[in-house]
Amino acid sequence: MNHTENQHQERSIAEWVTFSVASFILAVIVSLVGYTWLTDKNQPPIVSVSNKPTIREINGQFYIPFEVVNTGGDTAESVQIIAELEIDGKVAETGEQQIDFLSRDEKEEGAFVFSQNPHQGKLTIRVASYKLP
Repeated sequence: MNHTENQHQERSIAEWVTFSVASFILAVIVSLVGYTWLTDKNQPPIVSVSNKPTIREINGQFYIPFEVVNTGGDTAESVQIIAELEIDGKVAETGEQQIDFLSRDEKEEGAFVFSQNPHQGKLTIRVASYKLP
């Protein structure tokens, strides 16, 4: 066999299968990168908090559950949530929660614990701050 005969040999079935599988994997990766690039939201974090209607009372403590969501495009770090319970026009109790990070479309849940009944006053839960990574 000389040099020109080696260059014109047919590929085996195993080589074609391997080439097809590798090409398919590469096409999937390129498609996913393109999809991510096209659908990427170029927005800062949009962080919102909502308190859930179920308040539990256990041993004289009132557990007020909440959910915080980031609907923006970027990740938020050190998300600070503050709760204030105002009774008869005065702030009776406050609480603070810190969430390390909140990715795009991520939800976190938690609870504030107060010693006074939140139904006796006005409860405010809000996002106080966050920082960008």
